[in-house]
Amino acid sequence: MTNSEKPQSRCVIVGGGPAGMMLGFLLARAGVDVVVLEKHADFFRDFRGDTVHPSTLELMYELGMLDQFLQLPHQEVHKMAGVFNGCPATLADFSHLPTHCKFIAFMPQWDFLNFLSRQAQQFATFRLRMEHEVVDLMFAGERVAGVRVKTPEGENEIRADLIVGCDGRDSTVRDLAGFRVREFGVAIDVLWMRISKRGQDPGQTLGFFRHGRLLVLLDRGDYWQCGYVIPKGGFGAIQASGLKSFQTELVSMADFLRDRVNDLDDWSRIKLLTVQINRLEKWCRDGLLCIGDAAHAMSPAGGVGINLAIQDAVATANLLAEKLRRGPVSTVDLDEVRQRREWPTRIIQSVQTFIHRRVVTGRQSSDSTKLPLVPRLMRDFPVLQRIPARFIGLGPRPEHVQSPKV
Repeated sequence: MTNSEKPQSRCVIVGGGPAGMMLGFLLARAGVDVVVLEKHADFFRDFRGDTVHPSTLELMYELGMLDQFLQLPHQEVHKMAGVFNGCPATLADFSHLPTHCKFIAFMPQWDFLNFLSRQAQQFATFRLRMEHEVVDLMFAGERVAGVRVKTPEGENEIRADLIVGCDGRDSTVRDLAGFRVREFGVAIDVLWMRISKRGQDPGQTLGFFRHGRLLVLLDRGDYWQCGYVIPKGGFGAIQASGLKSFQTELVSMADFLRDRVNDLDDWSRIKLLTVQINRLEKWCRDGLLCIGDAAHAMSPAGGVGINLAIQDAVATANLLAEKLRRGPVSTVDLDEVRQRREWPTRIIQSVQTFIHRRVVTGRQSSDSTKLPLVPRLMRDFPVLQRIPARFIGLGPRPEHVQSPKV
């Protein structure tokens, strides 16, 4: 069934993730007519990251929303610590950052996205359409002129002056636009699972490192969202060794889980998250732009992916909002976003690749109880903790809100 209604909009954003919702909010705030299309019925996903970094919290302050935002349930981490071969060590101290919030907020991403949605609804030019899946692009000559969407009521067409692909690392928009993706080899994958939480459990940490292995635990109130880093393509061998062997492996990383690893009583409770690092060679064509994971997939290292996507959204609004309010934008205008954001993306991806090869999967000390060199230096010279704090908390070239409010 094809719906004859063909709504018009200045801008259509495909994907209601961090980049899409932040860009939709900022464009509507600037008086741009914008529609955000999200293919799911809600924002609830276990695979979404939870870290809201000081750079994003500073944007909330600049937008006058910080106090409301911090009323949402969250945990504040002022120092990023890890447990290395059983030895705790602090790697990053955020207390010296030049921001209003000197901490990372751990918050379920669905709460963050619902918050942005509520804030955006105050603007008459904002529309959010759930269960709207883009299945094709529409063209006027060589220019992208709109999208075809599948909805519960049938198929529809939405025409717009600009389509922005914010639909993640498996972007439909990117593929339909014919963009080439440059892949960078990643040596790891992640097993994703839930384990129940008890009152005596330790607080939020960076993770548990042992013999080149890494277990990350995200505090989600009544349970831990667990990420276990494995060699790329190694899930089959783990399954072949048996579920009991895997449970024992987790206990060897974090002993306090001993009394509840039986929560993982079937392999169906353990999901494989394939880690990618890639980047588009071109981010735009006439009538279309990709940002966030659609333009550059990041690994989970440092939890920077959400925040980098939000930085992309802020830069896009800064560069394009005023022009979009007046009319269509050119490819020269669109490419300014890539020119602004590609350099920080390259830097972060290079550091993530280094971490994968040298820290997580690299050669380990023969002394299994020894604190590795880098955490040992951070412990002995605490001033060094400011370096990773700056890189993780703010990142290279942090953005500030410059788009207008109409």
